Order: sequence, then structure tokens, then C-alpha cells
Amino acid sequence: MAKKETFETLGNTDLLERLSDAKEELFNLRFQLVTGQLENHARVGQVKKEVARVLTELRAREIDAAEAIEAAGEEEAD
Repeated sequence: MAKKETFETLGNTDLLERLSDAKEELFNLRFQLVTGQLENHARVGQVKKEVARVLTELRAREIDAAEAIEAAGEEEAD
């Protein structure tokens, strides 16, 4: 992977799919950790951070959409 793909370039459906995949992977990693089968312990932290990044991007988009609706409502009031 030469360049990391930023989450800003992905669509909402792609982000939700990424989130689902990451959460599933995190579940599997935790299961492996408990059963003693996990070899790469650092991967748990990496996946947690990916989940957090996706959630942060989704929340930022939600806030932007709410602000746009609020701004449109204020323009109509003027």
C-alpha cells in the first residue's frame, strides 16, 4: 500500500461497510486473544484505532449535515 486511503474520500456506505468489517475483525481478534491463539497482539490496537477513525468521520459528516440544515433554516427565516 503506497498511499493510505483517507476516510474523507469514501462514501457513507463504504464507511459503514468498513466499520462493520473492522468491528467483526476486532471481535475475532478478542476471541483469539482470550483463547490464546492470537499471534500479533498489536493488531488489536490497530483495529480499535480504525474503528475510532471511521466513527469520527461518520460523526463529522453528521455534524456537517446538521449545520447545513440549520443554516438553510436560518436563510429561510431571513
